[in-house]
Amino acid sequence: MARILILTPQFPYPPHALTGRSQGTTIRNFNLIAGLSERHTVDLLTFADPDAGADLERDTALLAPYCRRVVTVPAPVRTLQTRALDLARTPLPDMALRLESQQMHAALAGILDEARPDILQVEGIEMAPYALRLERGTRPFVVFDDHNAEYLLQKRTCLTDARRPRRWVAAAYSLVQWQKLTAYERRVCRDADRVVAVSEADRAALQTLLPDLAVTVVPNGVDLAFYRPGVVPSEPELHEDALVFTGKMDYRPNVDAVAWFAGDVLPLIRQQRPGAHFWAVGQQPHARLSALAGRDDVTLTGRVPDVRPYIAGAGVYVVPLRIGGGTRLKVLEAMAMGQALVSTRLGCDGFDFTDGREVRFADTPEAFAEAVTGLLRDPDAAAALGRAARAYAEANYGWEAIIPRLEAVYP
Repeated sequence: MARILILTPQFPYPPHALTGRSQGTTIRNFNLIAGLSERHTVDLLTFADPDAGADLERDTALLAPYCRRVVTVPAPVRTLQTRALDLARTPLPDMALRLESQQMHAALAGILDEARPDILQVEGIEMAPYALRLERGTRPFVVFDDHNAEYLLQKRTCLTDARRPRRWVAAAYSLVQWQKLTAYERRVCRDADRVVAVSEADRAALQTLLPDLAVTVVPNGVDLAFYRPGVVPSEPELHEDALVFTGKMDYRPNVDAVAWFAGDVLPLIRQQRPGAHFWAVGQQPHARLSALAGRDDVTLTGRVPDVRPYIAGAGVYVVPLRIGGGTRLKVLEAMAMGQALVSTRLGCDGFDFTDGREVRFADTPEAFAEAVTGLLRDPDAAAALGRAARAYAEANYGWEAIIPRLEAVYP
């Protein structure tokens, strides 16, 4: 049994995408903590919303069965002006500066001195600066869990935005971050005692930075009991031609996905299925999506109490992602609920799926529209695809099978 101190960039609760408060990082971190607590002593040091008040007290109490102690530090705030200045005045990427906090450094030093953990587990590159400041030889064994190959994400974002003149400013920003992250992510991986990635694709991307780097794949998982067919009734407003995508709607890859699908793919689908309606389900829709609010074939739900009724009511669950990285929890959730998926290949990057068996792949508007309409026309084929997706999730992505992969990297 090891003493493990886990650093997370946001409070790891709730463990499901309920009330719109959780996202992939939160869900992964909670499930790792819960699984590790069965055989190890876990302490948690995390940032939290300083205005959360009673919600934070309640959520801290709900983590008590898994953590010996939970220490929270108010999340810092960086202004847009500061971020703009940092583009020119520091070689560090934005993700290395986003959560810089002297209070966090002090809290970490205090816990290291008091708890003497065997392992310091760093969840995500935003928390890496806190490990980099520690001296080798006196620090615990450092495990860096890289939730995305971040330099690759910025590279893909840059190249996608560069194709459209209206996005050239954003492309320029991503170009700078891509170059900075290449150096910084290499430094973080070299400094850690062990590196974890969420997919084989991310492992390959990190080994491009450091060819001799040993990387262990610990994929994202899914709560197979919480996400299962028939667990909740469908959202009443959805019908057989409902197309559903879920995610945080101010996250850049999701914003691009929704805009591309609504603008380039949905009109083609409606030529064959005039009643098709696109539901983009998730909190904080970005201003870039505001033009969609007036369309009668698109619904931006904003925050919802539970995403499962929308997933359950989908005629087809769509994953029209063109940028990003990692293995996406939204894909696993829809698969676990037995839904038929149509995705870009990038949308399922990191998964070993076979086209036409667990998911249908399409990367152009025409191919995507044809794949969706084909499933809408053939409910039996859609149901068979959904059953295969559920079986694949059961066989490979339950958290109870994933935790031992993480434990294997510990000394």
